[in-house]
Amino acid sequence: MASVELKGLTKKYGPLAVVDDVSLHIEHGHLVCLLGPSGCGKTTTLRLIAGFVEPTGGEILVGGKLISSPAATVPPERRNMSMIFQSYALWPHMTVAENIMYGLKLRKMSKDVIAKKLDAILSTTKLAPLAERYPGELSGGQQQRVALARALIVEPETLLLDEPLSNLDANLREEMRFEVRRLHDAYRYTTVYVTHDQSEAMTTADLICVMNGGKIEQSGSPEEIYDRPRSEFVARFIGSSNVLKGKGLDGNRVEFSGVALQCTGEKVVAGAATAVSVRPHDITLHATQPQTTENVVPATVVRQVFLGGSRDYMVETKDGTQLRTATAAETNIPQGSTVWLQMPPARCRALLG
Repeated sequence: MASVELKGLTKKYGPLAVVDDVSLHIEHGHLVCLLGPSGCGKTTTLRLIAGFVEPTGGEILVGGKLISSPAATVPPERRNMSMIFQSYALWPHMTVAENIMYGLKLRKMSKDVIAKKLDAILSTTKLAPLAERYPGELSGGQQQRVALARALIVEPETLLLDEPLSNLDANLREEMRFEVRRLHDAYRYTTVYVTHDQSEAMTTADLICVMNGGKIEQSGSPEEIYDRPRSEFVARFIGSSNVLKGKGLDGNRVEFSGVALQCTGEKVVAGAATAVSVRPHDITLHATQPQTTENVVPATVVRQVFLGGSRDYMVETKDGTQLRTATAAETNIPQGSTVWLQMPPARCRALLG
């Protein structure tokens, strides 16, 4: 295993910087997710690490050794990395076992070593009963496990995954998230995982790097990214947060819709336009005005939808801001009713401007 370090990594196509001065240190044995929407630069970053693309600027080091810079680039086949693509790229004319051990045969390992490694990986990935089947006879999830087994058996220093679950249906995708994490915990290869799906990132990653416009907008643990977003982009992208627009007051207070909200998060600048993030499930909706006045904002119910175990509400404050919140299913407040939104100070996050 080896650490991966990006230093000012940049890739330009003409004047457009697809990856823009990205710096990141990935400790050996950690799984890092590059998370973001299409066009944010995450896949290009992965391809730069793999060696399929040469950088315009900056450096990539693996285990402290320089493998990419504008002056010199180590070719992909000499990087001791395995990459899994969206399509899995399995050989259709080979059995599961033949696909998995193909890389070992290319390395001219002995039959005994290959057989031992194959038995071990088939057991770990739970593919032993399918060893003699062909890819066309497998489900999407089974094909994904074959691709993972083939990548892991060669014992790479670094494992790269490019949207590996995007071709699976929703239920199978959820199951495979946990499988990816289980296999990572079993082998502890340094792993870089590209996805646009926040649930995949939250389930699998030790560290999430949210990318936007070719840059890393914020990096941190899943808990940190979710609970403490620093920018409006991260707050909206992770967990569909409500973003309130107000004006900074003294201390950590922000004026919103005539109410001085107590906030945590970034430092509030008095008089400056300030955005505040609050998750829908962190808002308590009251049908009658509560006794406390701290962080309580009056609003009107715009719509509400019964979802079985809960109700989803859209409410509008007097300044025209619409927010989403949720209640228990039995809380049935009609459209047009006046309600009061109680937002805990600890869950109101002031964001960077």
